Amino acid sequence: MSLSFRHISGAELQQYISELARLRIRVFREFPYLYDGDPAYEEGYLQTYLKAERSVVVLAMDESDPALPVVGASSALPLGDETEEVQRPFIAAGMNPDEIFYCGESVLLPQYRGLGAGVEFFKRREAYGRALGGFKTVCFCAVQRPEDHPRRPADYVPLDEFWSRRGYRKAPQLHTTFSWQDLDEDSESDKPMTFWLKDL
Repeated sequence: MSLSFRHISGAELQQYISELARLRIRVFREFPYLYDGDPAYEEGYLQTYLKAERSVVVLAMDESDPALPVVGASSALPLGDETEEVQRPFIAAGMNPDEIFYCGESVLLPQYRGLGAGVEFFKRREAYGRALGGFKTVCFCAVQRPEDHPRRPADYVPLDEFWSRRGYRKAPQLHTTFSWQDLDEDSESDKPMTFWLKDL
């Protein structure tokens, strides 16, 4: 299998909203997110990227399989265009959101992992942020699950080492919470999120 990549931004994202919502729900059911996804919520969440003129979504495409035109996606936008819950810890730390480029989530179907898409997602988003100009830092956040979480697979390998190799450093002083419903929950609950930073 081989992948190709395409960048889409702003209003161009509209034609992919439903497809990206389905992809995100499918991938985020896995540990550590365990997300009991809702298409309407996902399509609403993606409006942030649709409305932000300087956003980017990197699509991973399998040209050999017309049944799976989009097999992965990775999003980013200026932190100043993100929601209050994402900006809050940076503002509290005295950092200017307008100088930070925020990488959102990356999702990729399991059968396409190990082909370099994760590295490519980071490279392309960082390059996009540099091309926009004005940013000193690039960041993302990740959910923090306890080591003894009952749904943690025995063979689960955290991505910390992969992120460190990309030049990111964990910043535990910068944290927030996102709310979603886990597969074994009856309603949404807050999940702790920790940020990782890199000089851009």
